[in-house]
Amino acid sequence: MNILIVTQYFWPESFRINDLAVSLKKLGHTVTVLTSCPNYPEGRIYEGYGWFKKTTEIYEGITIKRVPVIPRGKNNPIKLCLNYLSYVISASLLGLFYCREKIDVIFVYEPSPITVGLPAIFLKKWKKAKLFFWVQDLWPETLEAVGMVRSPSLLKCLDKLSAFIYRHCDKILIQCEGFKESVEKKGVNAEKIYYFPNWAEEVYRPLTRSESKVDQSLFSQGFNIVFAGNLGVAQSLETIVSAAEKLQAYQDIHWFILGDGRQADWLAEQVKEKKLTQHVHLLGRHPMEHMPEYFAMADILLVTLKYDPVFSITIPAKIQSYLACGKPIVGALSGFGADLIKNSGAGFAGEAEDAEQLAKNILLCYNMNKTQLNTMGENGLQYCREHFDRNKLIVSLVNWMQDDI
Repeated sequence: MNILIVTQYFWPESFRINDLAVSLKKLGHTVTVLTSCPNYPEGRIYEGYGWFKKTTEIYEGITIKRVPVIPRGKNNPIKLCLNYLSYVISASLLGLFYCREKIDVIFVYEPSPITVGLPAIFLKKWKKAKLFFWVQDLWPETLEAVGMVRSPSLLKCLDKLSAFIYRHCDKILIQCEGFKESVEKKGVNAEKIYYFPNWAEEVYRPLTRSESKVDQSLFSQGFNIVFAGNLGVAQSLETIVSAAEKLQAYQDIHWFILGDGRQADWLAEQVKEKKLTQHVHLLGRHPMEHMPEYFAMADILLVTLKYDPVFSITIPAKIQSYLACGKPIVGALSGFGADLIKNSGAGFAGEAEDAEQLAKNILLCYNMNKTQLNTMGENGLQYCREHFDRNKLIVSLVNWMQDDI
């Protein structure tokens, strides 16, 4: 098949769509990616790229076509909106010139914004191709949950936009079964909705501390808690800070935060203000390929989310990565994500924003012996292999595509 992937984010930015594109190519399909100049998460165009630089690249046999965008900036809502809008315009106009070959399937990757679907719809009409849309974030629910949009009238407009995009898709793939009701409410027939969860890239695997190549002097010989990923409003970082405060008396409990985002500066200020610098260590952003090395240094892995109905029906993609590394997981989140941690036997999950319960669950793990912790990690790893097998999921996707063309 000739597959066009429409995504605002792609290599060298670190997103799961990179792995999917490479996998489709390895299965013998012709894969082209229509994306933007890389600028996530720093908010500025990566060195070596520009509006008229590296507009075409080859990555793992995949042809990448890049369109110019206004950089998203950092903590700048206006620039972020312009970034979203500029991709829609550039991809719609230039996509016709960049993607002249025959296309069987257009595959849209949507971790936000949903507007990435607009150029895909335009290209679908022009190319008479089938359109698959992989929903990672629900719009406008997610925007409302993180406080980016508060205007009822604007939220209503975005809801109509989402419905418009969904209606023009041949298949809608949802990363969590909890999304189904929201998508159906936007007028989508249930027969068009397919459950297609995230998986862990092959790089995620169990490693021992002795196998890790990271600077081990950064980590304590005590009890290490590792959190990795975006540092934004949705992650409820205040819950982590509060739980760390409650456990200050335990001198050998250490928190290691890997990542960057809109709330990174706030988190650094809170750690300093609360006098947590001896226990909470901010290690910054690191390449995805290095994550298993850092996870190997953890006794437990941590996931938190803000309390909101939309977050209770989503599963943070990091959970699959955590499971694949065979480490116990402790979470402060509600709904489907919490159920996944509990049902897999990989760890403990309290309600979102409940710092008291998070601290208690951490102490439960702290008081366990290595055998008990290893058992939880093994439970998670086995569950991941059974329910989030990368190869099986991708084969299912290919079968759905072939059935449609």
